[in-house]
Amino acid sequence: MVKQISRFQWISVLALVLLMLAVTACSSSGSTTTNTTAPASTDTTATDNGQPKDGGSLIIAVAADPQVLNPNYAGDRVSLTIDQALYAPLFQVNKGKKTFYLADSLDLSKDNLTYTLKLKKGLTWHDGEKLTADDVVFTIDKILDESQHSFLRSSFVIGGEPVQVSKVDDTTVQFKLAQVSPAFEAALVQVSPIPKHIFENETDIEKSTKNNNPIGSGPFKFKEYKTGEYVTLERFDNYFGGKPHLDSVTYRIAKDTNAANLALQNGEINVKYLDPQDVSTIQATGNFDIQAYSEGRLAYLMFNEKSDTGVLNKKEVRQAISYALSRDEIIQVAYTSTDYAEPARSPFTPDALYFDNDVTTYDNNIEKAKQLLQQAGVSNLKLRFIVSSGNKSQEAQSLYIQQKLKEIGIDVELQNMDSSAWSSKFVDPNATDYELAISGYIMGYDPDAYRILYTSTESSNYTHYNNKKVDQLFVEGSAEADPTKRAAIYKELQETIAADAPIYPMAYTKTIVAIDKKYGGLDQAVLKPVVIFEDLSKIYLKQ
Repeated sequence: MVKQISRFQWISVLALVLLMLAVTACSSSGSTTTNTTAPASTDTTATDNGQPKDGGSLIIAVAADPQVLNPNYAGDRVSLTIDQALYAPLFQVNKGKKTFYLADSLDLSKDNLTYTLKLKKGLTWHDGEKLTADDVVFTIDKILDESQHSFLRSSFVIGGEPVQVSKVDDTTVQFKLAQVSPAFEAALVQVSPIPKHIFENETDIEKSTKNNNPIGSGPFKFKEYKTGEYVTLERFDNYFGGKPHLDSVTYRIAKDTNAANLALQNGEINVKYLDPQDVSTIQATGNFDIQAYSEGRLAYLMFNEKSDTGVLNKKEVRQAISYALSRDEIIQVAYTSTDYAEPARSPFTPDALYFDNDVTTYDNNIEKAKQLLQQAGVSNLKLRFIVSSGNKSQEAQSLYIQQKLKEIGIDVELQNMDSSAWSSKFVDPNATDYELAISGYIMGYDPDAYRILYTSTESSNYTHYNNKKVDQLFVEGSAEADPTKRAAIYKELQETIAADAPIYPMAYTKTIVAIDKKYGGLDQAVLKPVVIFEDLSKIYLKQ
């Protein structure tokens, strides 16, 4: 689920990125989060003269065209960002605090097998139709429908059985689990309902033309999309959280980082991710609030084990490549300092439950790298490395990696491509014409979310990693209610993956975003991994 998440233009984030936005775990006795209700948009911090201003627009730079404007399929950063404004979630979680949006409450039965979700009353879609329990049931049913190919499906199959979802009344939905699953709330937080009355007769929702004019329930509704240029949304006056302050939000597709930075300085763009190298230039204008915050993102070098050369199927080759690199050097080259990135070893991120960075690592040992290549019987190796053009951090990393691998006798061909083309190739399960890529992911709080990346049968396993022990540990971890036993499972899982080296974890990175100082309500909008703002209805122009 994109992201795929620090920000420097991480369309690379992707792909999945994933997907699991700041999620939370629940214990065997119920949720561990604090519950709140999303405040009305009038509940904002006053400006200097006491009042926010209604009207105006906000222009946000994005690195590529959206892949699909439908939350059942959005896995790239751009689609997730736009969908966040178009489609309201059931609830969100930030730092253990649950904020309800479409939902009013979520309760767990004493046997920990039945969740009861209550929706707010009077909810409507952008076209004026009522949003009810029927839409939530429809959304989950379509996620579970294998013919619909939603990557969210595996999160709703627990103990080998699909979650049973049913309507109790117009505002009440029940979810029955085959076995206790501490990870279920982490799955449910990913869901933003889609309208049954729009999609019920569509045989392939992902490819439906209905996605070209999406009908959502978020604070802004679809107005116009011009490929390669922009997506514009307009205010939804009947938004359940209160009428948004802004008239419109435009996502400007800006694939050239330098041109986008110039547009930012000229006032043509109001919000943009920054590369660390560009912070001082933008900061010097004095016109922007620059925020650096952790997204719980891992930046990594991916090894495509399915490439047509087959060479990365050998663990020793993956380990040798890893030994040739230095995380400390990569951080200096790509992120300028540890202010924006910290060395990573675990495939999990520091915000994840049971995170353990004390695992087997391969790093900064050229002689050991050469020995492993010799042991694997590999020489005169040539590797193809796909690179997203315009991503300054990724470009710097790729040049560094090319040089370091040359030192151990590996020739690396850098293949620079448009960010949209790069993303399409990266997520293509049948792409065999490259070996290396740099990407990143944000998976959230519950470690079961990582299953889609490292389980052999999952469609988001872009490395094509295959270890039956890892598959089994994910099954055991998702079903274990005892926190101590669950911690031991995920510690073993992290160590097993790290030892196999399906990726080279490089850094836990921070997002850097520049926001024009003429806008207020930022605290209420909440800076959010992948999507920038959790609720754009709170943003306003200062008087």
